[in-house]
Amino acid sequence: MVTRFAQHVRTIVTAAEAEARASASPTVEAEHVLLAICALDGTDAQRVLASAGLDHHGIKLALEREVHQSLRAAGITIDPGRLPRATIDSSRHLRMGASTKKALERAAKASAGARQMQPCHLLIGVLGAQAGTVPRMLAVAGVDQGTLTERVQRATDGKTQ
Repeated sequence: MVTRFAQHVRTIVTAAEAEARASASPTVEAEHVLLAICALDGTDAQRVLASAGLDHHGIKLALEREVHQSLRAAGITIDPGRLPRATIDSSRHLRMGASTKKALERAAKASAGARQMQPCHLLIGVLGAQAGTVPRMLAVAGVDQGTLTERVQRATDGKTQ
């Protein structure tokens, strides 16, 4: 198992916490990690996401649409922008949510044999979810999760970023 994170991965984890805070989430979830990955310019992971139309703005929009579709599926109809804004104590340390913990486990497996875990490994971990917000958001965005995962794996072969 990888015992060291590359600097980019530490940066992503820190940025994911900032994304969670910005959305007033009580935990850092996989969607926050995805947003942080796509915001880290110069990595293969960011380039693969961008080539699929998943930049920061695109992911945020798809996440909003996913929330509204999920609410509608539960019989709740609300106009966009009418959801109450959640608040969170800014001094509180955010814990890693279950989806992030699982993504990190999958990333560790994906990076087996590598000297350090890299952003593409982390992205593979996030994309490995079979249920939850990220797979639903990808479907809403019209992105095939399996194809995207294959593209990330190809980018990872022989790469360090």
